[in-house]
Amino acid sequence: MFKKILVANRGEIALRVIIACREMGIKTVAVYSEADEHALHVRFADEDVCIGPARSSDSYLNIPAIISAAEVTGADAIHPGYGFLSENPHFAEVCEACHIRFIGPSPHVIKLLGDKARARRAMKKAGVPMLPGSEGPVDSEEKALKLANEIGYPVIIKAVAGGGGRGMRIVRAPEEMGALLRTAQREAESAFGLGDCYVEKYLENPRHIEFQVLGDHHGNLVHLGERECSIQRRHQKLIEESPSPALTDKVRKKMGAIVVDAAKAVQYTNAGTFEFLMDKDGKFYFMEVNTRLQVEHPVTELVTGIDLVKEQIRIAAGERLGYKQSDIAFKGHAMECRINAEHPEKFTPSPGVIRTFNLSSGPGVRVDTAAHADCTIPPYYDSMIGKVIVFARDRAEAIARMRRTLEMSVIEGIHTTMPLHLRILADPDFQAGRIGTGFMDRLLAEPAKPRGVAAAG
Repeated sequence: MFKKILVANRGEIALRVIIACREMGIKTVAVYSEADEHALHVRFADEDVCIGPARSSDSYLNIPAIISAAEVTGADAIHPGYGFLSENPHFAEVCEACHIRFIGPSPHVIKLLGDKARARRAMKKAGVPMLPGSEGPVDSEEKALKLANEIGYPVIIKAVAGGGGRGMRIVRAPEEMGALLRTAQREAESAFGLGDCYVEKYLENPRHIEFQVLGDHHGNLVHLGERECSIQRRHQKLIEESPSPALTDKVRKKMGAIVVDAAKAVQYTNAGTFEFLMDKDGKFYFMEVNTRLQVEHPVTELVTGIDLVKEQIRIAAGERLGYKQSDIAFKGHAMECRINAEHPEKFTPSPGVIRTFNLSSGPGVRVDTAAHADCTIPPYYDSMIGKVIVFARDRAEAIARMRRTLEMSVIEGIHTTMPLHLRILADPDFQAGRIGTGFMDRLLAEPAKPRGVAAAG
């Protein structure tokens, strides 16, 4: 087992990894930017190293600085968390070259599945159901138009690299193709350094459902069920839950087996997520693979009782999973709300100093956060300041528990998205499980009803 792990991240996920390491008796090293000098992950790590100025490119994305910090402190492994360098194959290769274990899949797998066009080909070969689309990047408007005419409109243009909704455009008519393709390519080039885009059939208001996998270096691979991630705005997830209200045990077993076979086909190790779209007829179509820990991993932990971060560390250290698929049981219902430092109606960032910070607790409530009263939320990074996760006997109780928790929470000094989450949780369609990726477009088109909520900034 590792003696010391450097956490190449910040915020709640850095703190989450430190928590797992403490329970495993592993020393930790925090890296931080000048803006995060007083952050909790710095306070609670055993050692800390400043790696640069506030900008991510000068600190959390600075590979030489992070590797130097690992070498100076004698760390024998690096956990990348999510975001930043977590899906960067070059970073994983550099770790290997420096004899530091990267806690994640191999560089080859990260590279293969990080290229969405190559990932589509690999998954199609493995028998995973696919939406019709281009076999690789489309390099001209003429080719994109020809393909769109063959598969039928609407289609979606997607960046080969990256995610988070960048480099994506929906095309509903031929005359839109040229301008939207060029826009997607420019956005992809700016965000990911690669402008290549591919085209596939666009589903109207599908469900977004993902499956969690774990694989060790001894050929053992299991899935840990699905997460429903359909509640999202501009491809950014807002609420996740497990299990999905749309899946039966039979469908879960069938899709889980397909995912495990696909993961084995590419020799996947460590934690990963296979993401799918599900149409109104219950048919699944492959979307992408995230070769890292997901933001929403706590809901899976709660319904399975498996600590995903500890499993990541054990797998990277060469240990076996220690359980089979038949040993994994799914119990109860878990739901997560991502709390962002944003205006709940304008969606503009809301950095600043938090004056009051009290996220309500109670039975079945888990809070993952690195925020606290008097802390500063800097403007340089992702706006998420924490996650509220609840666990209950069933979905109805989980919704009631989440509503109660948010209603009894108080954050002052900045705006947060808690009022928006309460609006979603009160919606009859959400409560009935009638949801899809178009849910937020419908909800936000309706006037918000005033609420006497103590959770506003």
